[in-house]
Amino acid sequence: MQSYTIGQAARLLGVSPDTARRWADAGRVATHRDKGGRRLIDGKDLAAFSIEVARTGGGEEDASYTSVRNSFPGIVTAVKLGDVAAQVEIQAGPHRLVSLLTREAVEELGLEVGVEATARVKSTNVHIDRT
Repeated sequence: MQSYTIGQAARLLGVSPDTARRWADAGRVATHRDKGGRRLIDGKDLAAFSIEVARTGGGEEDASYTSVRNSFPGIVTAVKLGDVAAQVEIQAGPHRLVSLLTREAVEELGLEVGVEATARVKSTNVHIDRT
C-alpha cells in the first residue's frame, strides 16, 4: 500500500502542509513514522479522509484567484470494475472527478483506492470565476 508524506497529503487535499500537520496532530487522520522518522499517511486512510474534507469543507478558506486548469492531481477513492469497463473516482482537493475507462487501462495503470493519480479533463467550454 502506498503511503504519503504530510507534504504530499497536503497537496492532494488542496491545503498547506501546516494545515495537514495540524489535522494529523489533532488525530483527524492516522499517521505512522518510517525508519527515517518522517510521518506518513496510508493511502487508504488518506482517500477516506479526503472524502471527509471535501464533504465538510475542511479545506483552506483563503484560496487564491485562479483559473482552474484541466489537470487535477488527487487520490483514487473508488474503483468499480466490470468485465470490460471500469469507473474510477478521484478526490482532488474539494473536487470529486469520476471517469469511465476500460478495465484494461485501470489494470495497466495499477489504479486502486489510495493510489495517487491525476485526472485530466478536455472540455469544449471553459468557465472562469473570480471570487
